Parts: sequence; C-alpha cells; structure tokens
Amino acid sequence: MKQYILALVTLCSADGSVGTGTALLLGLLTAGAAGSVMHCAPMCGPFVLGQVSDRLARIPAARLCESARLSSALLLPYHLGRLSTYAALGMLAATSGDILASAAPLGMLPALLLLLGALLFLGHAAGRLVPRLRPLIPASDRAPAAWVRGIARLTSGIDRTRPLGGYLLGVALGFLPCGFLYAALAAAAAAGNAAGGALAMLAFGVGTVPSLLAVGIAGQAAGYAWRRGITAAAPVVMLLNAIILGVLAWQRFAALA
Repeated sequence: MKQYILALVTLCSADGSVGTGTALLLGLLTAGAAGSVMHCAPMCGPFVLGQVSDRLARIPAARLCESARLSSALLLPYHLGRLSTYAALGMLAATSGDILASAAPLGMLPALLLLLGALLFLGHAAGRLVPRLRPLIPASDRAPAAWVRGIARLTSGIDRTRPLGGYLLGVALGFLPCGFLYAALAAAAAAGNAAGGALAMLAFGVGTVPSLLAVGIAGQAAGYAWRRGITAAAPVVMLLNAIILGVLAWQRFAALA
C-alpha cells in the first residue's frame, strides 16, 4: 500500500506543483466517482429524475423508443453546467489560496489546505466505515432545506427541457452546499494557480457524472440498487484519497523545513 501511494504522489508535475500534478487530479477524480454514490446521487438525484421526466413527457408516444429514452436521460447540458460551476469555484479557490499563501508564514497555506482536504475526506470515510462516528461528523448527504428552496425559486422559470435551460440549471445546482464539495475545494485551493484549481475541480466534477448518469438512465429505484452494490468500496477509495492528500501535504511541509 505504501509503495502504491508513493507512486501516485510522484506522478506530480516535474516542477513539484501539485496543482496540475497527476496525483491531485487522480485523487479528486476517484474521490468524485466514489463519493458521488453517497452524496451526489441522493442530493441531486431528484433534480436529474425531474429533468428526465420532463423531457420524456415532451416526446410523442410514436417517437418514444429506447434511443429517445437514453438521450433524454444523459442530460449532457446539465452536467456541463455543473462542471462549469465547479471549474469556476476551483479557479476562485486556487486564486484565493495563492493570494493568501504569499502572506502565510513561510508559505504554509498550500500544505495546510491539502491537510484540510485530507481530513475532510478522512471524516467522510470514517463516518461510513465506523457508523458510530457519524453523529460526530457534520452531515453532508443533504443540502440545507432553505438553500434548496432558494435555488428552486431561482430556477423555477428555467425551461429544463431545453439545452440552455439544462445548462443553466446545472450551473445553479453546482452551488448546492455540500461537505464533500468543500473537501475537494480545499484540495484544489492548494493548486497554486487558477488554471490548476479549475483543472482539479473539473477532474472532481467528471468523477461525479457516472453516478448521476446511472440514476437518470436506470431510475431512482435501480439507482439505489446500483448504489448498494458499490457503496461498500466508496469509503475505502475516499480513505485512499485522504492518504494521498496527506502525503502531498507532508511533502509540502517537508519542503518548508
């Protein structure tokens, strides 16, 4: 295990930057794929199913074939909207982190942000692996009801059956508060530059797409069955990503010594 983790970490870019390094991108990609089963599917699944239902309702019965069902369930504009928001948040987080790093003692902020991301991912993994710890960990499977209602009002006039409407809905829903998202942003904030932060959050966003595609294509009931099949592995993957981010943070601290 140690050799595997170190091999992933050494895939960072040649100049030592973790922002565009493969280790950080791979870590956030796999974290998004694993964690979305526990977080994105239950949080955004209803929005996905609502769009699919609206799209299917607009298709004449004579044209309602399997390919039409599949194309209606993919919701590509919606996912592109979410990815746009994630990339923008990654740019903002990394830019803010870069500015604050110049004022931080001995440039410790990037290492601290990586450590924060590692601890947040570790907390999510621990809450799943040890159920007794869940009450001690802030809940992140559901967005606050008030926030959801506010976004619902904001997007009530959007035609979700149109590509532009789906994209705008994805942009808006990308702002749903989520502890899982905060963990990814903490890691992306250590990227050191806006482009690296955007790329890191794009990798995270791409990782969240498969679980939502499964919900859209298979439906909520089948989506739950699919989630049960892989939920057992998700905490282990998140734990591995916490270790990777922790090692990256340790390397940053060691470089400052």
